[in-house]
Amino acid sequence: MTGSRIAALGHYQPAGVLTNHDLAALVDTSDEWIRSRVGINTRHRAEEEEPVDELAAHAAAKALASAGLTPADIDLVMVATSTAIDRSPNMAARVAARLGMESPAVIDVNVVCAGFTHALATADHAVRAGAARRALVIGADKMTAVTDWTDRTTCVLVGDGAGAAVIEAVREGEEPGIGPVLWGSVPSMGHAVRIEGTPPRFAQEGQSVYRWATTQLPPIARKVCERGGVRPEDLAAVVLHQANLRIIEPVAQKIGAVNAVIARDVVESGNTSAASIPLALAKLVERGEIRSGDPVLLFGFGGNLSYAGQVVRCP
Repeated sequence: MTGSRIAALGHYQPAGVLTNHDLAALVDTSDEWIRSRVGINTRHRAEEEEPVDELAAHAAAKALASAGLTPADIDLVMVATSTAIDRSPNMAARVAARLGMESPAVIDVNVVCAGFTHALATADHAVRAGAARRALVIGADKMTAVTDWTDRTTCVLVGDGAGAAVIEAVREGEEPGIGPVLWGSVPSMGHAVRIEGTPPRFAQEGQSVYRWATTQLPPIARKVCERGGVRPEDLAAVVLHQANLRIIEPVAQKIGAVNAVIARDVVESGNTSAASIPLALAKLVERGEIRSGDPVLLFGFGGNLSYAGQVVRCP
């Protein structure tokens, strides 16, 4: 195999919506406070009986339909999530069962907010090695299930959702649509973003994350572009992890993507962790803001103070 490409995308968000005014009735906060500090207006919240694998399966089904494929055409399912409650069956196996698949490889990836870009790279590697022909790569998280609703610094950030991509091998002689990954982490600062305890709860050191993201990540993202053979000014879009608008905008500016559409889905979706990049990318494609073949920078970062990015071609 010479490489892979994204054939189609799909996304799903639960029907329930929490506004800033709703949160102001729960904790000491306000619409103005939230907008000025994180740029979020609304976020979606799943019902208690709506599990992560259900969110993921909805997004996956939409991606398959968009690609004109059936579940039987997929031989690898990868789900990036950090909010799975049960250890086994894993999320990928549960999604495969929901979709009626017979014998795909099923792998979960827990790299929190950078999970989707890690999973995308791993699926690309599997296709390049000949271990898979077509893969479903899904980012899905139910962050509201691990949120302390008395903590105004974190409860205003999170939302639930899923995004999915169908990955397939390119034809002989065709240029790959997924560029080389650049990934890494800062293990000594892993404590800055956590989902720990019983029951598990999301917590973070906001200022530490902000400083790290706005100072350390732009040069790494520029190296991702270099590996992908694209100059930042030639990018059609930049889809960063949708953590905080005050992180997204300065990082995108420092990358030098002066002509790119900058994904700002955080405004309406909040921080959906591993779901945020495929959610935002799928919406840009759905709205026609980027065209087939356009170069797009995907760059995930956050939990574990990990990061992973690649340049992809829009399906």
